[in-house]
Amino acid sequence: MNRDDVAWRGYWPAAPTPFTADGALDEAGWRALLRLYAAQGVHGVLVNGTTGEWFAQTPAERRRVAEIAVAELGGRIPVVIGCGAFTAAECAEFGEHARAIGADGVLTTPPPYVHPSQAEILDFYRRVTDAVDLPLMVYNWPRGTAVDITVATAERLADLPNVVAIKDSSGDELKVARTCEALAGSVRVFGRFIHRRGMAVMAEFGGDGNIDGGGLGAPFAVPFYAAFWAGDLTAARAWSARYERLVELLVKPDYSARFASPTAQLKAAMGLLGQPGGHVRPPLLPLDDPTLLARLAAALAEAGLTETEAPHSPAPAA
Repeated sequence: MNRDDVAWRGYWPAAPTPFTADGALDEAGWRALLRLYAAQGVHGVLVNGTTGEWFAQTPAERRRVAEIAVAELGGRIPVVIGCGAFTAAECAEFGEHARAIGADGVLTTPPPYVHPSQAEILDFYRRVTDAVDLPLMVYNWPRGTAVDITVATAERLADLPNVVAIKDSSGDELKVARTCEALAGSVRVFGRFIHRRGMAVMAEFGGDGNIDGGGLGAPFAVPFYAAFWAGDLTAARAWSARYERLVELLVKPDYSARFASPTAQLKAAMGLLGQPGGHVRPPLLPLDDPTLLARLAAALAEAGLTETEAPHSPAPAA
């Protein structure tokens, strides 16, 4: 397989998994969130990633979350299932389930906590691709795994069967550009492209989209990609400026959040916007400090997000 075997591009939320206040999986909230994403026009959804709190779910819950996502969105937009685990064998078990339920693909980081070498990263992905007959997205997430997949290793991973994409969340814009230069002709590359530098990288080297924790930026990012693909760079720049301001107000350069841990902040923001994000589950704690919630609400308002904002607003003035 290669990039031409999938139509993965554009703006995807890495979806949070809604839990009730007492910690149960909120299936009704999950369905409502998936339907919200469809209404917003996102181009794909990642399920059970870091934002989905896979680490706090039982294996049965992870499978149920994946099943609901495919039932709600399958055949409409790509649904890729996070299969993160400490071993390739466990990752492959989740991958086989994803294949059986009709998911479009799977994603995994290198195993967290382990600190594998580049050779061990390559071997891990080789074992997964040998075991799972689905398109696979490699996820480079140094903040969560404490290892950075080098461009040279990424080139070798791109040669593995079923690897069709890489999500680079290293935060290193020059490295992402080098990754695009090396790999965009063979696999899909997801990175941080919704800014003018990202537009330049996509125009020169390639690059396919963003996968964004939670999808708060959908009102700006969905029309950004529509404008960029249509060649309307003036509109794309204007949408990217709105998206960049939202990110600046909520996220630090190292991908940590400004008011709480990232998923707790996200779910608090979704609650303020009337979106069905639900509650976090331990080991995470909710953002419930009134002062911080007020500051978060002010940041959302400054970014132009309100509970009633339509998924596709008119193009902002350049």
